[in-house]
Amino acid sequence: MITSKVTYLGDLRTGAVHIRSGQSIITDAPPDNNGKGEAFSPTDLVAAATASCMLTIMGILSRKNGLQIEGTEVDIIKVMADNPRRIAELNATVRVPAGTLNEKEKQLLENGARTCPVIMSLSPEIKKQIEFEYV
Repeated sequence: MITSKVTYLGDLRTGAVHIRSGQSIITDAPPDNNGKGEAFSPTDLVAAATASCMLTIMGILSRKNGLQIEGTEVDIIKVMADNPRRIAELNATVRVPAGTLNEKEKQLLENGARTCPVIMSLSPEIKKQIEFEYV
């Protein structure tokens, strides 16, 4: 089954449609790579997908274990390298409302986030730094 259909729209922009839901997004090349930077770049989507995947796995684990993590946020920084142009680093800060989480529950959530499917699919050459803050 087709997951999405992606079309080149011209001027370094693409449009993607998620087949099952009909939701759509656009991408734009970033200014440092000949683009306008008016939307997520494809590599920005990799960073966003990483953060979304971490939160999704944490959500699954919190649901299974009766934990409350609503409001958890991830700030993610993508660092690019040249020759070849690629993602060199992803640096994430995960801010979790502390609530009543004990150390075992924090460890469960952190391990889940660090081993989410997107992170496990990324090249081992990409440096991944993930920090957790309980606020």
